[in-house]
Amino acid sequence: MPNAKLSKILMIVLIIIATSALLLAIYFLPPVHNRLSWRLALLRGNIYNYFYRPDEKIFIPGQQEMMSTIVLTSTATEAFPTATVQPSVTPTNFVSPTPTETQTPTPTATPLPSAIQLEGVIYEKQSFNNCGPTNLSIALTYWGWEGNQTVTAAWLKPKINDRNVMPYEMVDFVRTQTHLGAVLRWGGDRETIKKFVAAGFPVLIERGYLEEIPKDGWMGHYNVITGYDDDREVYIVQDTYPGIPNAINSYERVERHWRAFNYIYIIIYPPEQESRVFELLGPHADEASNLQHALDKARMELDYLSGQELFFGWYNVGTSLVNLQDYYGAAQAFDQAFVVYNELDPPPYRLFWYSTGAYFAYYYTGRYQVVIDLANMVLKSSAEPAIEETWVWRGRARLALGDTNGAINDFREALKWHPNWWVAKNELQSLGIWD
Repeated sequence: MPNAKLSKILMIVLIIIATSALLLAIYFLPPVHNRLSWRLALLRGNIYNYFYRPDEKIFIPGQQEMMSTIVLTSTATEAFPTATVQPSVTPTNFVSPTPTETQTPTPTATPLPSAIQLEGVIYEKQSFNNCGPTNLSIALTYWGWEGNQTVTAAWLKPKINDRNVMPYEMVDFVRTQTHLGAVLRWGGDRETIKKFVAAGFPVLIERGYLEEIPKDGWMGHYNVITGYDDDREVYIVQDTYPGIPNAINSYERVERHWRAFNYIYIIIYPPEQESRVFELLGPHADEASNLQHALDKARMELDYLSGQELFFGWYNVGTSLVNLQDYYGAAQAFDQAFVVYNELDPPPYRLFWYSTGAYFAYYYTGRYQVVIDLANMVLKSSAEPAIEETWVWRGRARLALGDTNGAINDFREALKWHPNWWVAKNELQSLGIWD
């Protein structure tokens, strides 16, 4: 009798194991995994957020006194300069005078149509956490590129968990992995979008995202704009997250959320149309002029913004000053942004997953502990800290404070989430580590 009871228990255990293995195998089938993985990730994130409450955290940047004695500047133009910098006694507002294109831009006299919709993009609904690669793929297919989001993701973010793809990485993909060209600019507006779309160029933007998914809270998102209609005051948008091709979004909503990323936009084009692109850019063909324009626009908006939009406004001022390499002014702008941020309920805490300007400003004004404190808050705001930029900046600040082992661990952690990422590899190699 005992043997029969034991056999029955063993049979139940085997059935449970076999059933679990079958369910696990079914879960990893691509059609099933694509449908369920993001739901499970959202559930995990919601559970984590319920206990940690990242939307209730405030951040008070200290060390303001450091800026009166130490201001670090850099002449590097890389998106991620190395950690080795030299102090200077005065802040610098450096702008490279070299434009990206030498042609003299000429305005077009042709009136823009009141409505237009471009045809030819191949729409894709994004897989889990694959917004950037999917939107880039959509924009590329318009020009005959034959890949898809799997191809772009393999180069841009080898790990599916990676929280973000930066705009400069998308430009690098276009320039190095395709036959096409790309240009990135800041401070865009409605006329810019309409002008390019009317000329046959889709516009790729980074924007905030909330109304479509209010329960998930504010997050960043990419969109490809392929049309507009002045009579209805709407853009035609390829929206990859809910899976809506040719989505209709109002001018007001898109532009309000575009503000969160300083009105950044990317234009992709065939090499033979480069002169046309720079003609359409007009004064923004000169990169230095464009950066100054973005700063002027951000400052002007401060006069009428409030609440969350005022936080984005101050953050844009800081980002623009970082782009102009005025780190002293940028740090002051970010200090003010955090004053506003701490009053918001809830604050858009995910912005720091995507926008790294504050790290630049605080690092290059010698406020290393502020960099570390901000990085700690950002890493804790995600159920899975797959934010490689933040790991690198914390590593740089630790290195500057003499914590070499801590810095090495952070650089290696960045590589965990973004294997072979040149930024983290360069940091390790500068320390004589080649693993």
